[in-house]
Amino acid sequence: MQSIGRTRTQSRPSRSVNLGGMDYPDPKRKGNFVGKVALAAIMTTVCILVLKKSSFNYATPFSMREEGVTHVLVTGGAGYIGSHATLRLLKDGYRVTIVDNLSRGNIGAVKILQELFPEPGRLQFIYADLGDAKAVNKIFAENAFDAVMHFAAVAYVGESTMYPLNTCATYGEPEKMPITEETTQVPINPYGKAKKMAEDMILDFSKTSDMAVMILRYFNVIGSDPEGRLGESPPPELREHGRISGACFDAARGIMPGLKVKGTDYKTHDGTCIRDYIDVTDLVDAHVKALEKAVPGKVGIYNVGTGKGRSVKEFVEACKKATGVDIKVDYLPRRPGDYAEVFSDPSKIRNELNWTARYTDLQQSLKVAWRWQKAHRDGYGTPSVMAS
Repeated sequence: MQSIGRTRTQSRPSRSVNLGGMDYPDPKRKGNFVGKVALAAIMTTVCILVLKKSSFNYATPFSMREEGVTHVLVTGGAGYIGSHATLRLLKDGYRVTIVDNLSRGNIGAVKILQELFPEPGRLQFIYADLGDAKAVNKIFAENAFDAVMHFAAVAYVGESTMYPLNTCATYGEPEKMPITEETTQVPINPYGKAKKMAEDMILDFSKTSDMAVMILRYFNVIGSDPEGRLGESPPPELREHGRISGACFDAARGIMPGLKVKGTDYKTHDGTCIRDYIDVTDLVDAHVKALEKAVPGKVGIYNVGTGKGRSVKEFVEACKKATGVDIKVDYLPRRPGDYAEVFSDPSKIRNELNWTARYTDLQQSLKVAWRWQKAHRDGYGTPSVMAS
């Protein structure tokens, strides 16, 4: 850097200063007003360019790799499952970037996570739509990710029959129970068909890539963070398409006049659908174990469930006991796209990833979730005092 305040002991002749291939008279020449203005303009331009470059290329912990720190991109991280997964990752020392367009997620969940982990370089939130290729490319260009956990999806069965481009269960209605990873995938609704298409694309891509891939097929998710920090809060307009646990809680809180059970003539012991209910805490534990065991160039496919099926009627009774409310139940015709009986054989994930569901008491999982619902009557709005 040159000293600007330096004085000279003798005069010097006029000379030209070459800047970028253009000649300008020496600005120190007395009376050369045009030269002074030109140089000032050039210096201003240079300063602006330097400021722009420094602001756009400013290095952050999220843009650099750090030894011993794994940076995970969590898509849909503001949603029910994604927020719980983010909480677990942060607790375990991971660096996390959430990308969510908030069409299903809650910015309130993100704020809670930021309050729990305020240290620089732990968590960042990016508002973006994964369908926007330009935005996605920019995100990957500006961040150094080591892994991705993908939860961004439109994942309600009822909604899928009206809007087919969403995702989830792929097995359809198998002839034999329980379901293993080798069970033929024949989805009978748009909900499962889109998920299978996504799996097929991933498998095709993996054939020419050394990327480590883990595909987890999970069942009906229930529960919430045992410490009461996070819960499930779907958009009000999707309540009728959501999970049965949400419907039970809405009925118990009086938001809905009662619970609608769709289908009582299935070939099951009590005529209602049978499902495998997995607690969200167990589910995110499976994701972390999958991340830890992922091997470059290989694909792992695992069912994540308890291995035990419970009927809708059994679920409703457990919900009544968990909430302490005698919920009114209306029995209606079947919902299009529902299967009669679906539950998993989790032996593969137990043997290969050392994972087993621990939170298998249906009533207890519902009780934990109900405690959050009571304390957050407006979802992620202003919480009330936690009740036992």
